[in-house]
Amino acid sequence: MTITVLDPTFTQQAGDRKVAPRPVSLAGATVGFISNGKEGTAGFFAHLDRMLRERFAVGEVIHRTKANYSAPAERDIIDEARNWNLAITGLGD
Repeated sequence: MTITVLDPTFTQQAGDRKVAPRPVSLAGATVGFISNGKEGTAGFFAHLDRMLRERFAVGEVIHRTKANYSAPAERDIIDEARNWNLAITGLGD
């Protein structure tokens, strides 16, 4: 019997990608949530929504849900997110 052991280590370099600059303040900012659509995200994002509005005075909170929890967000969501100051993604079971 042969046993094959797979190595999940990612060995490629990230390249020239840079981390996006952090906002100085969230006051008046537009924050978007991208949910995977599972049940556990609803309560979590609702709590974060309240916190962001009350503690950080964000201007607008936008909620979007992917059509398929295991696939990347659809192009229209990604295009819309380009106009947000901050995007938060999440999953929940």
